[in-house]
Amino acid sequence: MQLPYYCLNVKSSACDQAWVDPLDIQGINNARAISQKFGFPDQLARVLAARNVDESEAVSFINPTLRNLLPNPESFTDMQCAAERLVKAIMNREKIAVFGDYDVDGACSSALLARFLRYFGMTVKIYIPDRIVEGYGPNEQAMKMLAQEGASLIITVDCGANSPDAIKAARLAGADVVVLDHHQMSDVHQEAVALVNPNRPDDFLNKGIYVLLASYLLH
Repeated sequence: MQLPYYCLNVKSSACDQAWVDPLDIQGINNARAISQKFGFPDQLARVLAARNVDESEAVSFINPTLRNLLPNPESFTDMQCAAERLVKAIMNREKIAVFGDYDVDGACSSALLARFLRYFGMTVKIYIPDRIVEGYGPNEQAMKMLAQEGASLIITVDCGANSPDAIKAARLAGADVVVLDHHQMSDVHQEAVALVNPNRPDDFLNKGIYVLLASYLLH
């Protein structure tokens, strides 16, 4: 058992309190190494050491970037299938529909994905269901309508993981479906071309999949 490090070696003050340093000896040495190597103030170096950041991670911790923080997109189940289908749609100039949820993350995800696709000159329709009339997630009528309007690829964002019937309806109407979702699901249905979801029973990630898909395509 490692003994505590006492500040100024004070084990019992006038108030009968020990001045125990919140860092152990290893942490103190780590803080000194960070401060000396990078010229950080002692207080900042101690905060980093208290968070178990060593000198090899100090600079990236202070200056984080998406490149360093995002996981490898290929680590998501079905991510490669989703990317390949999207690349095919772009190369063949297919009409794409984005079916988003009506809340903030659904709307932002829809806008992000549509903007990304329009950068490549794609025709993209965003469909947000009526919260009162249609409820949450893809429904058969809306999915069939998008397919009948010419969308050969429908991408659901922030929804779709638990909507096999609606996705099947789109498939029977002639459209492929890629699901990008993060909600809990009990079973993995096989109706979609790809189902990317960190909460799949067979997946163990929990990251921003919409940004990851775009970054994976650019890569």
